[in-house]
Formats: sequence, structure tokens, C-alpha cells
Amino acid sequence: MENNKIDPIQTAHVLSEALPYIQKFSGKTIVIKYGGNAMVDEDLKSGFARDIVLLKQVGLNPVVVHGGGPQIGRHLEKLGMKSQFVDGIRVTDSDTMDVVEMVLGGLVNKEIVSLINQHGGSAVGLTGKDGDLIRAKKISSKEAATEEASELIDMGHVGHVDSIDSAVVDMLVQGDFIPVIAPIGVGTDGASYNINADLVAGKMAEILSAEKLLLLTNTSGLLSKEGELLTGLSIDEVNKLIDDGTIFGGMLPKVRCAMDALNGGVNSAHIIDGRVPHVVLLELLTDKGMGTLLVRN
Repeated sequence: MENNKIDPIQTAHVLSEALPYIQKFSGKTIVIKYGGNAMVDEDLKSGFARDIVLLKQVGLNPVVVHGGGPQIGRHLEKLGMKSQFVDGIRVTDSDTMDVVEMVLGGLVNKEIVSLINQHGGSAVGLTGKDGDLIRAKKISSKEAATEEASELIDMGHVGHVDSIDSAVVDMLVQGDFIPVIAPIGVGTDGASYNINADLVAGKMAEILSAEKLLLLTNTSGLLSKEGELLTGLSIDEVNKLIDDGTIFGGMLPKVRCAMDALNGGVNSAHIIDGRVPHVVLLELLTDKGMGTLLVRN
């Protein structure tokens, strides 16, 4: 729990330090991918919601895109439905998609909305189906190697972002609401598709011409081969780190979606540690900053 015995002088100093950042980012859109431990720990969940309300209150326009992989896994388990993964992606048949939609668009989304509203904000929950927000395209079959041979596996209702119509998000932001978006897209056939939340956040930041994209993770940021935090990187430097194997595995899609957002006009992307209390405020409104800052060359 937070310590209530904070020096009032220190509090005044922190508020004063935040002023130039509040002035700089006032009226700007910040897209935040919310996931990992920050979505599980009760104190972190409450702190995140409160921080989002504070950002809106001081003139920034936060847009939250959330994941929910562990929650989906738990509910599938309860229902006795097994999950199959190929390259870290859940194979999603129509029955699994029903659960994904229920968990992401219902339980997880509404919990975040409720927490933000409890702290005095006005959040509105959306999936990509609302207002035709996220148009999805089914990803092609994946080739999975088995012991005998390789086989093509139909990934089912797994998609990538085909296009985003930001009209409904723009309307909410202008109306002083905080959009909370579940990464479910809709295909041309009207079917639902599960999309990686990092990809949705990156594309959303690009389409909204966001000032910043913040990706909350369960690591302190991008690390060197020696395990040291890399605090600031250009796109060229990131490409070199991918080529030499420093950036690999689960961090690759995060980094690639951040780079796509930068190339699409977003000013900066940040990979930050969602396990740190108030990490969003620390990154946006203090001199210290957190995690890894990615910028165009």
C-alpha cells in the first residue's frame, strides 16, 4: 500500500515538476496499451485507473487499449476447453472466439471502465465492432512443425488490423470521455476476430495521430545482452538490436508495432514496466521517465 506520510514539500516539488509536461501535452492524445501484471494486481489496477483519470483531468486525452490473455486462459480452463498456441498465438475456433469476446469485451473491458469511473472519470468501453471501429482481416494459416512433418494450421478467428475508423473514438475524446478498447475486430463477413492488443494500440496511435504510444509490459523495458536497460533508441538502433539477436521472442511484436506507429507519425513510443506503481505518470509527467523510449531517426 502507498505510504500516507509523504513530505508535503516533496509533494509540492512533484506537482511543480509536472507543470511543463502538462503544458506540453495538453490537448494531445496518448494511447496506452494496458496489460500484464498491471491488470492483475489489485493495487496496480486501482492506481492505473486513477492515473488515467488524472491525465484526463489535466488536459491530456488518454485512450486505453487492453489485453486479457491470462483471463481468457482461465475461463477456457473453467469451461474445460483446451488452448492450442502456434508461435505464441492462440488458435481460436468459433467456440473459443465466443469466450474471447465474452471475456475481453465483457468482463475485462467493463472492469477497467468501472474502475476509471469509480475514480471520477467518464470511461466508455468499446470493442472493434462498435461503430465499425476495427476492421479485421483473418490471418493466413500458420505452418506448425510437428515431429513427423510440418502442417498448415488454420488459426481460426485470429486477425490483424485491416483498417480503423476513428470516428467513434474521436467523438468520445472530444466529449471528455475516456475510450477503453478491447482488441476484437470485425471482418467483412461480420465475424469477430481476436487481434493482438499491441498491434491494435500501435495502429490506433497512428490513426489518432497520437503524441505518444505507451506499452505496459512485465519487464523494465528493452534490455541489452548484459541485462542493462536501454533507455533511448532510434529506429535504426532497434533494427540493429533485432539483427544481432538482442531483441527477440515476445518483445519482437511489441517493438515492431511501436516502430510501425513511429513510422506512421506518432512522435514517440515507450516500453515501460507495468509492475511499477504509477508508471504512466512517472513516464509522462516527471523528469525521470521510465523504461525505453523509442523515437524516429
